[in-house]
Amino acid sequence: MASLDIQGVTKSFGATKVLHGIDLAVADGEMVVIVGASGCGKSTLLRIVAGLETPTGGKVLIEGRDVTPLEPADRDIAMVFQTYALYPHMSVFDNMAYGLKIRGLPKAEIRARVQEAADLLSIGQLLERKPRQLSGGQRQRVAMGRAIVRHPKLFLFDEPLSNLDAKLRVQMRAEIRRLQKRLSVTSLFVTHDQVEAMTLGDRLVVMHEGRAAQIGTPMEVWSRPADTYVASFIGSPAMNFLPATLTEGGAAARLAGGAVWRFTDGARPGGDGRAVTLGIRPEHLLADGADGLPLAIELAEPMGSETVVHGRLPDGTALTARLPGGVPGEGLRVAPELPALHVFDAEGGRRLDPA
Repeated sequence: MASLDIQGVTKSFGATKVLHGIDLAVADGEMVVIVGASGCGKSTLLRIVAGLETPTGGKVLIEGRDVTPLEPADRDIAMVFQTYALYPHMSVFDNMAYGLKIRGLPKAEIRARVQEAADLLSIGQLLERKPRQLSGGQRQRVAMGRAIVRHPKLFLFDEPLSNLDAKLRVQMRAEIRRLQKRLSVTSLFVTHDQVEAMTLGDRLVVMHEGRAAQIGTPMEVWSRPADTYVASFIGSPAMNFLPATLTEGGAAARLAGGAVWRFTDGARPGGDGRAVTLGIRPEHLLADGADGLPLAIELAEPMGSETVVHGRLPDGTALTARLPGGVPGEGLRVAPELPALHVFDAEGGRRLDPA
C-alpha cells in the first residue's frame, strides 16, 4: 500500500499541450477515478504515473519517493488495460505467474500467490485453460489476477471494462470495487463512463481539455458541479441548461420566456441584470399542472417505473424531464424543485454560489 502524489504534471506533444499542470494527492488505500471525454488527457496522465510517458514538467511521487525518472518496472505498480494482453499459448496459471517467474520467486510462493488471486477472483477452476477457452469476463479476471499476484503498491486501471457487454460491465464493476476494498490497494481508474466513475470512486477527477475541472467525492461533484462542463458530464440524463437574467435584487431569475424562478433561503448569486445559466437535473423537474412551463413533447422513453421525456419550451429551449410513472398525456407542464437549482455564470460557465 502507498500514497500517490502528482505535482504540477504537464505534458506536451510537440506544440500541442495535453496536460496543463495536474495536482492530485491519492491517499493510501484510496480509489480515485479519472473521468472525462475522449481526448481530455486522462489516459496520458495514467501513462505518466505508470512511467509509459515522460512528463514535460512536474513530478510523480509514490510513498513520498520521486519516481518520475524511473522505468515502469522500478515503480512497483500493476496496470490493467482495456485489452487483456494475455499470452494465447500459455495457460491461465502461466499467464498469472509469468511476471513472478521473471522476478525469480520460488515456485512454491508463485503457486501460492496465483492460487490466492484465483480464489479471490473465482477462477480457480480455470487455471489450466488457455485464453481462447475463456469468456471476455473471465479473461478480464485473469488480467486482474496477473496484477494482484505482484502485490503492487499501486493499481492502475485503463478503461478495463470497455470491451465487455453491458450486463458484464455492471458485474465486473462491482467485482473490482469489492476487490479494491478487500485488498486496500491505492488505485487510479480511468474511464469515460460517468456511471462507472460514480459507483467506483472514493473521489473523482473530472478532466476537461487537459485540466482537472473538479476533484471531489462522487456526491460532491454531482450535487455541486464546479462548472457547466462538469454539470453536463456527470448525471444521466444530462443536466438541463436555461439562459436567464437575475432579477428582484438577485433573489430570482427570469427565463427567456418570461417565467420567474425564485431561489430558496434568500440565495443571491449576483445582482440585477446579470446574465446566468440555470441548471436543473431531469429528476428535479416536476409535472405541474398549474404553474409549470408548457413542454411540447418530442420523445418519451418509458423505463417502467419512470419515463424520460424530451421536449421544448415555447422559446425553443430543449428540456429533458425524468418523471415517475408512464408516458404523460397532452398538455404537460413542468416546474423545478427550486432548492435543486444550480446557477452558473453565463459567460465562463463557472458555478455561482449565493452571497
